[in-house]
Amino acid sequence: MVDKPGEFELILDVFAPLAADAPGSLNLTDDAAIISPSSDQEVVVTADTIVEGVHFRSEDPPETVGVKALAVNLSDLAAMGATPHGYTLSAAWPSRASATWITEFATGLMAMQKRHHIHLLGGDTVATSGPICVNVTAFGLVEKGSAVRRSGARPGDMLYVTGTLGDAALGLRLLTSQAGAHLSTDLQSDLIARYQQPQPRTMCSALVREHATSAIDVSDGLVADIAHLASASHVRIVIRRSAIPLSAATRQMIGNDNAQAVHVWGSGDDYELAFTAPRDWQMGKQLSEFSDVPITAIGEVFLADGNAGDVILVDENDNAINISESGFRHF
Repeated sequence: MVDKPGEFELILDVFAPLAADAPGSLNLTDDAAIISPSSDQEVVVTADTIVEGVHFRSEDPPETVGVKALAVNLSDLAAMGATPHGYTLSAAWPSRASATWITEFATGLMAMQKRHHIHLLGGDTVATSGPICVNVTAFGLVEKGSAVRRSGARPGDMLYVTGTLGDAALGLRLLTSQAGAHLSTDLQSDLIARYQQPQPRTMCSALVREHATSAIDVSDGLVADIAHLASASHVRIVIRRSAIPLSAATRQMIGNDNAQAVHVWGSGDDYELAFTAPRDWQMGKQLSEFSDVPITAIGEVFLADGNAGDVILVDENDNAINISESGFRHF
């Protein structure tokens, strides 16, 4: 492959292998792809853009950028209970993005494809004088009427979250500062991987679809995202700080500093799922049927009392905690 392949050489050499064995992709040789859901299915569509210098660092390995570009979209599908079906990719490459960089980026996409049993369906590539910009549009399938929305939380429901929160924020801190030098190499690697290569909780899609009353992916910070859910459902949600799950690496890095804890799990990039379910939901029994991802009850849903969308963080004595940072801002 030449160092600066043309558009069609790039498609043939780098991206066509990502579409192999996907009938709807038409081998990337037509103007558009074809999606053919069964008569009892609906298509769930999501799109996310990641930009160099905003969502990933210029120094990040290109393979991890490919992983992240697809992961953030699959997380949205999981939040709605959808099974991933395929995706399209549009990318703007500056002249410094070599054929090697783009090929390694595609390697990251391929790794995610294999893990989640999907294929590339189409897309576009252009040149730019700006930063690397990657947009993925992902498609998922659900039975008609079964997609889970943000608007279904009910007073009395409990709030749950998958996995652990704050790891990605600390992973970025490790990459950009001298913080965390006391951590073992393995723990440092775990935190960095959570930032560079998030793993969407697609294995929890069925659980969300069958048991959740509402759901959202935690990508912009816990409180910010739960506020979206509370607003859509016209409820008030109380979160207990002591219940928020933290990894061993995060606990070692921040110790007992509660202010640090609020900051790291409010910074975003976790790509965990938060969902509400009835209080009597048999969580332990149901989990073994769907996934081995840990799920933790962290709060409760209440009547809005005129304050729809309010999210209140409380300490061990039920005292409200002031939240100065609500989450990642896109603008």
